[in-house]
Amino acid sequence: MSPAHDLLLRPVAPEDLPALERIAAATADGISSLPEDRERLRERIERSCQAFASEDAASGEETYLFVLEERGRVIGSSGIAASAGFHDRFYSYRNEFVVHASAALGVSQRLHTLHLCHDLTGVTLLTSFYIEPAYEAGLAPQLLSRARLLFIALFAERFNSRIAAEHPGLVDAQGHSPFWDAVGRRFFNMDYAQAEKVVGGRSKAFIADLMPHSPVYVPLLPEAAQFAIGQLHPVGELPFGILQDEGFDADTYIDIFDGGPTVEGRLELLRSVRQARRLALRPGALGLGQEHWHLVCTERRRDFRASLARLPAGVQELSPEHRVFERLGPPPGASVMVSPLDAVQEELR
Repeated sequence: MSPAHDLLLRPVAPEDLPALERIAAATADGISSLPEDRERLRERIERSCQAFASEDAASGEETYLFVLEERGRVIGSSGIAASAGFHDRFYSYRNEFVVHASAALGVSQRLHTLHLCHDLTGVTLLTSFYIEPAYEAGLAPQLLSRARLLFIALFAERFNSRIAAEHPGLVDAQGHSPFWDAVGRRFFNMDYAQAEKVVGGRSKAFIADLMPHSPVYVPLLPEAAQFAIGQLHPVGELPFGILQDEGFDADTYIDIFDGGPTVEGRLELLRSVRQARRLALRPGALGLGQEHWHLVCTERRRDFRASLARLPAGVQELSPEHRVFERLGPPPGASVMVSPLDAVQEELR
């Protein structure tokens, strides 16, 4: 049996603490939004459990954390923050271009500038993506990332229709960020790694409050810093690529620390959501035609589950006896949500 058939995404549980400690320790400084501190990690799990269980109207403060497991072993994590900057403004640099011209001299220059902004305050933020390296080449990252979008679509009243995700920028093996060294460090007497530890997974708003609010003229920055704008740390290439395939835009915003790209998009325009459909559950239902990999998820918030199944492209109903329910559990209702994966993934394990 293909390993893809053994994957299950579910809400985090208190007993996942050791696995999340392992994940937090495996990521480089500034790469993961999971704290390494055990008590803060425990609090993160508790907040997530409360968010999944709450029947109250959503406030926007909620954070949801998922884990991906293979045959009971946790191999990855991903999360959702319902409202970025709920307690503080959510700062980014916005890419803009200005034209400086002199009619008398016949000179016109189009210059790249960065503007400190909080345009993304209040958007829903995708966070905490991590997958063990051994699983990066398969379907596991697709499930881990895309299932969050279906969860948001199913419970849209709890989220913003505008979705964003930060991705790590260029940082060398010694922990130096060319963008931070050229911009942020000018106003704080600390290097990039120290700044990340000061923030420690908390809001970066206090850093931004001390930054100059006038535009940064990119041509005045060192070449290394200019090159780093919008560039990815290697560990960010996989989740970034998945979201680009979904239809996220990566041209407008960058992180105020390392200059990494911040992608954003409208939920209803994202591929997994546009192509998603409900399948009725009917005993004995049969699907005919060539099978393709689909993401399949339940429609209950507290007991949300997502996995992968090979289904005919035009299937309209699914049997409760389908083997996907060996992982999702007993059919939770009259229907499930499904969305096709990229055709290129057909050749993956």
